Amino acid sequence: MTTPTILLLAAGRSSRMKGRDKLLEDIDGQPLLRLMAARACKAGVPVRVVLGPDQAARHGALADLAVEIVTATEDDGMAASIRAGIAGLNGPVLLVLADMPEITAQDLYLMVSLGAHAPTAILQAATRQGQPGHPVLFPADLLPALAQLRGDQGAKAILANEAARVNLLPLADARASVDLDTPEDWALWHEARNRKA
Repeated sequence: MTTPTILLLAAGRSSRMKGRDKLLEDIDGQPLLRLMAARACKAGVPVRVVLGPDQAARHGALADLAVEIVTATEDDGMAASIRAGIAGLNGPVLLVLADMPEITAQDLYLMVSLGAHAPTAILQAATRQGQPGHPVLFPADLLPALAQLRGDQGAKAILANEAARVNLLPLADARASVDLDTPEDWALWHEARNRKA
């Protein structure tokens, strides 16, 4: 079986963060991007991080981690990141959004492990209630379809076209759907997290 690659999508511009970079937001003393990349590394498979051009601070946040950094040079949204990330790969890919701080290393390891037992299935994380979310593991035969993506809808069209192959994997709580795009999102998330502590 071909080893899967974790693709951490981190090229977005944080356009809704009012001047802040959401991937450099501090969580327990480290930037979110570094935290997510370190979690991905614990899954025991190769990790690629897709950044945009001129994102030196994000590069710096990844210093000394065992990840390959690739740059999405085209500017048509998430599809550009996916295309850049899968270039040269020939095995399954686990697409992980870097702005989802509740996804754990254990979640990623579980998805990679289950994918090994169902090599033709698409595994999509879901909330505990069954709402589809992220990450999503795509088998190797869908790499050509991923390479044809355009625009900012990610791989939604592939998930729709291949619905019969999609297997939802419920994760605890709502963490498969928690992404933080605005300062208000971050404030509410920190507040809720502090209440649980």
